[in-house]
Amino acid sequence: MTTIGITTTIPIEVLLAAGYQPVDLNNVFISDPDPERLVGIAEKAGFPINCCTWIKGIYGVVMEQGIETVLCVTTGDCSNTIMLMEVLKLKGLNIIPFAYPDHPDVSTMQSTLESLAKTLGTTMEAAVKERKKLEKARRLAHELDELTWQGNVASGWENHFWLVSTSDFMGDINEYQRQLSQLLTECHEREERKKRNMLRLAYIGVPPVFAKDLYNFIESQGARVVFNEIQRQFAMPHSGNSQNSLAEQYSNYTYPYSIFDRLEDILPQLRDRRVDGVIHYVQAFCHRGIGDIIFRHRIDLPILTLEGNNDYLLTQHLKTRIEAFLDVVRRRTLAPLESKR
Repeated sequence: MTTIGITTTIPIEVLLAAGYQPVDLNNVFISDPDPERLVGIAEKAGFPINCCTWIKGIYGVVMEQGIETVLCVTTGDCSNTIMLMEVLKLKGLNIIPFAYPDHPDVSTMQSTLESLAKTLGTTMEAAVKERKKLEKARRLAHELDELTWQGNVASGWENHFWLVSTSDFMGDINEYQRQLSQLLTECHEREERKKRNMLRLAYIGVPPVFAKDLYNFIESQGARVVFNEIQRQFAMPHSGNSQNSLAEQYSNYTYPYSIFDRLEDILPQLRDRRVDGVIHYVQAFCHRGIGDIIFRHRIDLPILTLEGNNDYLLTQHLKTRIEAFLDVVRRRTLAPLESKR
């Protein structure tokens, strides 16, 4: 299959139907042993210092690995992607733009998907067949999510990693299923962590540049992320009522749409998962950071806003802020219990 780079989660079924193997350039970048090297490639090419690290990392991956075709999401993700697309065109790459509708509407999404299928030389019927092939892998991802917040036997990091990987299924759907099935077996054999005062956290916002360090540090402090908002959306938790409706599935996928659409998913999850506090991650130089105003207005829980850019490990400053936040949440959570004594 021909490799096609993608800049965020897209209707992967259409690409597979067209004979492409999607590769999420974000995942390749952040899993590299030396991501700063990839950022350096972009900066040497002229990308400014005050440009999002993800955008520079994506460029570095494309250039270093010689990826010739890239599907760039121009609406519903990062505004910087539009100019990244122009630079990649300058370099002679084959660029395919894709724009999510400006609001979740099944009929509009159907037209959008049909247009993408036509551009790639395939059909929606073929894409539906690919969707069926992905059903098992997505079920496994949802099972891991349940074992995180209900079973309390899967860690926040495991939840993050396997859900975020559904954007491209690590380039090998069979290997993804094999490894995740093995992890699920291990999880079922673990004893539920019943630490009395273990805090339950939610993570909202785009995946962080310091993901593994963040989740591991949180667990070391007696807390666990039991809800990863965007990562869970990548796994398509609301596939729709119709077995054949890809348009419904990608209309239910909240990330490309407004914060108010996202809140319709977030707020019930915070309640159902009994979340004590929320971590909102914002990427430096990203327009989405302004959305913190809305989240703080609508979410009636303690919120810690963390900003990241090119620190791939937590700084001591960030660790101190997380510790202080957890202390506040812990006191708030324990106060009702102490008042009953």
